[in-house]
Amino acid sequence: MTTRRTIRRAVLGRTAQQYDPLGAMGSRPLAVVLGAVGVVWAIIVSVFDRDVVGSPTLSALTVLLLAASAAVVITASSPFRAPFPRWAFVLHVGLLALAAVTSVAAQWGPDESALNDFMSLLTATGIVMVAPYRPWRDLVVGGVVLAVVDGVAWGVAAEQFPNGVPVAVAAFLAAAPTLVLTAAAGVFAWTFGGLAERVQIRAGSYSVARAERDGIAASVQQDRSIILARDVAPFFAELRTRETITDADRARARSIADGIRRAMVADADRTWFEQAVRAEGGAAAAIDDPDGLISTLDADQRTVVRTFVRAALRASTVDPGGFRASVQRVADDRVEIALDVAVADSDVGIHRTFDPYFAVLRVTFPDLDVAVRPSSLALRFSYDQH
Repeated sequence: MTTRRTIRRAVLGRTAQQYDPLGAMGSRPLAVVLGAVGVVWAIIVSVFDRDVVGSPTLSALTVLLLAASAAVVITASSPFRAPFPRWAFVLHVGLLALAAVTSVAAQWGPDESALNDFMSLLTATGIVMVAPYRPWRDLVVGGVVLAVVDGVAWGVAAEQFPNGVPVAVAAFLAAAPTLVLTAAAGVFAWTFGGLAERVQIRAGSYSVARAERDGIAASVQQDRSIILARDVAPFFAELRTRETITDADRARARSIADGIRRAMVADADRTWFEQAVRAEGGAAAAIDDPDGLISTLDADQRTVVRTFVRAALRASTVDPGGFRASVQRVADDRVEIALDVAVADSDVGIHRTFDPYFAVLRVTFPDLDVAVRPSSLALRFSYDQH
């Protein structure tokens, strides 16, 4: 029961972009194409396919409102501005609603052809454009609002200029495309969120803590094997060939024991982050986290940070020894992480390599700040301590 409530709350609030930022980034060109095609279609219809002379000024205003709504979606859907904010969605819906009204007003008169009633379809595609970026409730509310505006606008026009079709039918036909695509968008958002949440819960059965424990245990075992092979085994082999044990032997034994003790203390103090860096060849990397604050990241945040670290240290253009990390408290319950990476590449090459990881980081840490310069990459982000 608790799991079902957790899934339900998550599905209500989270979006496809937050569950799958790379997938949302890949679907962004669709939003761009839909926005551009809608504006071009509106221009063509307004210029070449008008039922009545109407008002060219209102037609131009309709096109401008459409262009503005498309610009809002294209800008807000950028992976570097993720997650898509609610105010952008509200503005998008408001601009489309105004465009629907001005479109009808621009051609106020008998509706001789339904083919030039472009806004009843563009309000529908306007909801599809933002389906990956907002939760299903927002999509449904926005779609219903646009459908009502379409129905009222075309219903009033049909009442003033009867064309043999009942007003209610005309209003429904105007609202139907938006209602249909809104239902499809809402189902997509609901289904995607539910499936993604279930996958996360199942994946969590093998917890991050367990994975880290296993990884650190393997590292500790490897370190022990190195010490045994390098120091302990040769020392015992020498002792077997001697008849007496000297003071030098005792001093060497103490030195070996001290070395093992220091390694054990270092292993005990090592965080999951230090282990992740070491595992990718960053033994010489500088990590400044004296209080072990990195351990307060939750499971999702750790996964994202670890993924970026692995990608950065495995990149052929990155020197693992030049990796720098600083973790510090900036408020009572706020922790800031700074990562600096030396990259032997241009700023364009750095973006080409790491942009997908920036998109994921941006969704997980909304205040992410990325500074890309030739031969260097600096990331700053923070989170609430758990």
